[in-house]
Amino acid sequence: MKKFYLLLLFFGCTLTGFAQSYFPPISGNQWDTVSPAQFAIRQADIDSALAFLARNDTKAFIVLKDGKILHEHYFGTFTRDSAWYWASAGKTITAFAVGMAQNQGQLHIDSPTSNYLGNGWSSLGSSQERQITVRHQLTMTTGLEDDVTDDNCDSPACLTYLAPPGTRWAYHNAPYTLLHSVVADAVAQGWQPYFNQQISARTGINGIWLNHVLFSKPRAMARFGLLMLENGIWNGDTLLGDTTYLNAMIRPSQNINQSYGYLWWLNGQNSFMLPDLQAQIPGALIPQAPAEMVMGLGKNDQKLYLLPSRNIVIIRMGNGAGSEVPVVFDREFWPYLAPILPTGAQSTSKQEQPSYLQISPNPVKQQSVVQIQLPVGKYNYQWLNMAGKLVKTGVFENGQLLSPEQNGLYLLHITELQSGKQFYSKLVVE
Repeated sequence: MKKFYLLLLFFGCTLTGFAQSYFPPISGNQWDTVSPAQFAIRQADIDSALAFLARNDTKAFIVLKDGKILHEHYFGTFTRDSAWYWASAGKTITAFAVGMAQNQGQLHIDSPTSNYLGNGWSSLGSSQERQITVRHQLTMTTGLEDDVTDDNCDSPACLTYLAPPGTRWAYHNAPYTLLHSVVADAVAQGWQPYFNQQISARTGINGIWLNHVLFSKPRAMARFGLLMLENGIWNGDTLLGDTTYLNAMIRPSQNINQSYGYLWWLNGQNSFMLPDLQAQIPGALIPQAPAEMVMGLGKNDQKLYLLPSRNIVIIRMGNGAGSEVPVVFDREFWPYLAPILPTGAQSTSKQEQPSYLQISPNPVKQQSVVQIQLPVGKYNYQWLNMAGKLVKTGVFENGQLLSPEQNGLYLLHITELQSGKQFYSKLVVE
């Protein structure tokens, strides 16, 4: 894998594999397909994966191989022509549009956000406000207070100072949504018209943005995955020709959360952070999946996966799979997904990764007993608060722990003393 990345860097590439991709027509429903039998994929494995998706309230599932449809399935009354929301998976297309505007010379990501929104877009003083750049918005490092009642409130009163920009990673929607206004000001055109003209009309990635959330047909998300794998080029039409930006978009953007690029999630890193928690969790986001994978992840398990070396796009749209913790669905899904992908898409990670575990009850009252289902043995535990600070640590072996003394959201990090295996979970204390 390291040799592969070195080759990508040597040739100035970012995502594309070596296979020649097919592009569907910009309009209409014509789309070439490829048979799973060509890759010796068993029908029994396909049936198993589809049953898992059905159990988890999925609406649409598509896999592209070299641009052609390998799998396409819809569930219940949902059809190919039904529309659904991308949730935060749509942040990826915003990052792409910011890169386009920069490539067109209309903005620069290292410029202060105030250059596009004007002074007073936040509650900060002028000098503090001008320290926040478009890059900070792209990387979730604005330093603005994120422990707020309404994470989507982007009025100045809701945007207050917490830390110097670039020193703290926090998944905060409000500064992100303002990127739409940044682009609109830079290009002197509304966000939706710019999207329609510069992306939809040239690729068929049609959709409507409502309250900064993209709604589209499932194939539109698949089209965007294909556009990304082709380095911003759609069938010879270059939408984003800045390979430096493309490369930066899907690489660690800062050293706080290694698994985050420019609004893209990255697999195969040494650690990751989750929304609502400041703790760094060791290991990859989805150890069951290839280390090279880059992802758009959205609320209720909207998924856009890219496997560059295999030239594969995977999407899943639907309702939430039942867990409050991001990436749990992904980790459960991959053992079903890997057998129905062309050979070579299995995990390349050999490092022992921490596993998510269920604890109950959750939520729980202060200083109450929580039950932890683990094999018999001695374990070290750490309670970390939302700021990532250690609240309490110790050793236990009877599968029971006392919850923290204060209300809030906590990360429980457990290490088996004999084997070194690690586990984690989130807990809400009421």
